[in-house]
Amino acid sequence: MFKRFRIIKWIALVLGGVFVSLFIFGWWFMSLIPSSEDKIDITSSRVSDLPYLSENVITNRGRILTVVTSTNMMGDTDKKTGYELTELARAYYIFQANGFEVDIASPLGGEPPVIIDKEDMGVYDYAFLNDSIAQHKVKNSIVVDHIDPKMYEAVYFAGGKGAMFDFPNNQSIQNIIKHLHQSNKVVGAVCHGPAALVNVTLDSGKPLLQNKKVSSFTNEEELLLISDAKEIFPFLLQDKLEERGGEFTEGDMYLEQISHDDNLITGQNPWSTWKLAETMVHQLGYTPKHREITAEENAVQVLKIYHKEGAERAREFVDQMYDNEKKEIDRVLIAKHGIIGAMQGKIGRFFSLTSLTSYLKSKTTKS
Repeated sequence: MFKRFRIIKWIALVLGGVFVSLFIFGWWFMSLIPSSEDKIDITSSRVSDLPYLSENVITNRGRILTVVTSTNMMGDTDKKTGYELTELARAYYIFQANGFEVDIASPLGGEPPVIIDKEDMGVYDYAFLNDSIAQHKVKNSIVVDHIDPKMYEAVYFAGGKGAMFDFPNNQSIQNIIKHLHQSNKVVGAVCHGPAALVNVTLDSGKPLLQNKKVSSFTNEEELLLISDAKEIFPFLLQDKLEERGGEFTEGDMYLEQISHDDNLITGQNPWSTWKLAETMVHQLGYTPKHREITAEENAVQVLKIYHKEGAERAREFVDQMYDNEKKEIDRVLIAKHGIIGAMQGKIGRFFSLTSLTSYLKSKTTKS
């Protein structure tokens, strides 16, 4: 009996030590994330606060149509969906800053459902929420059936999981894409937005996607977040794009990746929005207006280097950014990718990226 008691006591001590160690590690990990007191309040950001939008204004380059989903629930589930605000707001302002008038449409018209992830919101996203003109356009979106594609130089399909339900079989959406593509104008889509492309057939009888390089939210990205995605969605987007003849280009998980095939430009996920929109402007024949790269975009570049060249090279890149170029890096995004590594069972990646997050914090503190 005493031997059993000693074993129970030993197990209790070990479990207690593990619990304390996990608590200390969790406390230390959370200390790497900037607190609300450390953050600058950006919720009141306005267009007038952003030199990119308010200075050296360019106009009269034509119109670009942006299209968002009208679907508010994922299939037969109780999971809410809609368009992703960051994917609309950032592209909207890229197009506007480069001289284009931007219209917003949706399959049903009126005010479409929106997904706002506060952790991903930046100054441009809040500026969009505080922009009376932009808000009037999005809350009174044009029904796609009423769109005359001849009015536009390009069309852009924002993501949001709802797009998987109401984009693929919408005849008006297919006609808009077909007209613009065959007129050698520009078609762009990001994340789940490429669902709009899957059933487009050209006048030649050839699928739009046949032998076209294309990117979208990947199977791996989808299934990590929604394990039963195959049951919820009509299809997995990557599978469908490949089935329709697309040459799928997959980048690192949750990092910037675009495919540019002539006048068809597609992006993998929300972090691809900036580059995709500016690539569309370039394809339209203009050099994109200079824009200060965001801290989130800098973090994406650090993570891409980490995946391609390793942790040491990523630290060197951080040094170069902070010490030589005085650029900000969003360390929260680095930490999130560490957590993603843990979710995938890649514990070494979790600790490596946590260490990189700690290093970023030390650089910030010193500066």
